[in-house]
Amino acid sequence: MIRNMLDLDLLRSFVSVVDAGGFTRAGERVHRTQSTVSQQIRRLEEDLGRPLLHRDGKRIRPTEEGERLLSYARRILALAEEARDVVSRPSGDGVVRLGLPEDFAAYRLTEMLSEFARSRPDLRLYVRCGKSDRMRRALERGEIDLALFKRDAEETGGIAAWPERLHWITSRRRPVDFRRQPLPLAVFEQGCLYRNRAIHALETVGRAWQIAYTSPSILGIQAAVSAGLGVSILPEVAILPEHTALGAGDGFPPITDTEVALVAAPEASAASRRLAEALTNFCSTLDPRMAA
Repeated sequence: MIRNMLDLDLLRSFVSVVDAGGFTRAGERVHRTQSTVSQQIRRLEEDLGRPLLHRDGKRIRPTEEGERLLSYARRILALAEEARDVVSRPSGDGVVRLGLPEDFAAYRLTEMLSEFARSRPDLRLYVRCGKSDRMRRALERGEIDLALFKRDAEETGGIAAWPERLHWITSRRRPVDFRRQPLPLAVFEQGCLYRNRAIHALETVGRAWQIAYTSPSILGIQAAVSAGLGVSILPEVAILPEHTALGAGDGFPPITDTEVALVAAPEASAASRRLAEALTNFCSTLDPRMAA
């Protein structure tokens, strides 16, 4: 059965009657006569098929059904007013959707984004964190407007790119025995550039390996390495005091570096471009350890 939408004017009169405690004072609030307000309440009751008010002489109070409707009516009217205000005000900066790799989001960049958003009250900033390949696909599908993601250093395109220095790492307190065959690895899930580089580097020198620990989170990889569950590849920004770097002297092959690229959607808004400029300035001024 098709039901009529609730009329905002009827809901407004109903709330006014309850708040004012009578039809006459409610009419003054909504600038209508007492008889008009009374007719509106009857129309609302007919629409809903339920009595909404107890009419005991001059004393007006809501029925049980009226009490239930009252909270919804207040919310509906407030939401309608909010919608009217949002649509009628100047558009401002609008919405910017930003995608970040998890390790980048975990450090000082969040502070910069917070300052950027606070300085632009009309901007709605939506930040999405995840693996670089997912951020890249989200940008291609139009789900985000701007993205920072890891990629091969040989790739081109985008607004800017910064080199990322990668290192083999192990636990400082519980280092993995490098002579172990196969070598245990603590790596991200499939599709991660670091995982692919680790495996490729080991296979290039004929070193046997096994996946000992996987995690979608950089915090999980950091914890696994700290506990001595395996060796891994991480950028300098993600190496903790509990870690120690490994190199050729420890029998580990060199790793091809990656880079962090800043890329905008083809139809990026002016607000997205302003955020891109702020991100470029921020990343360009980082010290080498944070350029990851």
